[in-house]
Amino acid sequence: MWGGRKLSSSGSRFLGAHRSAFRGTQADSPRLTTSAAYSKNQLSWTLQIKPSVFSEYRIMCFKSYSMSFACLNRLKSYRLPWTRLYSTSRTTVDSSEVKTFLALAHRWWDEQGEYAPLHSMNDLRVPFIRDNLLKTVADHQPGKPLSGMKILDVGCGGGLLTEPLGRLGASVIGIDPVDENIKTAQRHKSFDPVLDKRIEYRACSLEKIVEETAETFDAVVASEVVEHVIDLETFIQCCCQVLKPGGSLFITTINKTQLSYALGIVFSEQIAGIVPKGTHTWEKFVSPEKLESILESNGLSVQTVAGMLYNPFSGYWHWSENTSLNYAAHALKSSMQEHPSPAEFALKEETEELRIETSTNSGVWGTGGDCIL
Repeated sequence: MWGGRKLSSSGSRFLGAHRSAFRGTQADSPRLTTSAAYSKNQLSWTLQIKPSVFSEYRIMCFKSYSMSFACLNRLKSYRLPWTRLYSTSRTTVDSSEVKTFLALAHRWWDEQGEYAPLHSMNDLRVPFIRDNLLKTVADHQPGKPLSGMKILDVGCGGGLLTEPLGRLGASVIGIDPVDENIKTAQRHKSFDPVLDKRIEYRACSLEKIVEETAETFDAVVASEVVEHVIDLETFIQCCCQVLKPGGSLFITTINKTQLSYALGIVFSEQIAGIVPKGTHTWEKFVSPEKLESILESNGLSVQTVAGMLYNPFSGYWHWSENTSLNYAAHALKSSMQEHPSPAEFALKEETEELRIETSTNSGVWGTGGDCIL
């Protein structure tokens, strides 16, 4: 069904050709009735076909996105099998990335395997998250400094970062679009009764839980994730929406430089085999400048950007002033009142009335001269 469109001449010829083809087969096949109703703003079709013989006409190709069928009053609607299903919500999950991580879902806790660099990265990223969060609280419990805080770990994988945050006392929700990753994470945390109570895992994408978790978390962590999403701006918007006012967003990722291509992809994946081939796509890497621009446009102020370097020979990470390869960023969501007060609503209404009045007067005066207000 199309709204406000008419059939093109090519479309008419297409239908005409198929009508003539059907006339030649009507003696051998059940009757096919086609009716079309035209209006100025809408074109609707109704095809009446017996379900048992529908397969005879499956080779027909229509350019419409969806069509309605009446099949003996039992089939209300039907979507052609080759038609792509569009969702009203945008997704940040790349299906090709999901396949890559699905194949390695059982290797997350192998400290000598493909995820060895992520295990050793905890030596930097866990204190980075902890220390910056402690700046926002007056006091904390010894041994459980993050007690009382609620953290969302986006793209948690097998829980390599989720568990250390839980051990620091935080209540953590880890989400990942790969179901096998979540199963691995749940199985591993089940061995620790304390973590089993503090950590919850969900197999879903970030945008799927935005509405139910709006302004819920004290911190959102996206470590080694943004270089895998297909829509970075939407991803950052979702991170901002689930954060409480004044909450923290922590990101670790890879800079988009020639050096990151040479070392992060050519050397790490193709030569040394530190990372499985196909793990990264250089076009998805993001520079600190671009990331900061996106963060600030969503009401997040960047507090810290620090370079991270990995030594493949020692297997350890260390901080650096150089951000040309890996880097970590910490941003705060504005704690200002996000919803207008009654006085602000009244001022907005008065401003709108003044704008309408001015627009009306401008229409009376004409456009022949300039008016300075």
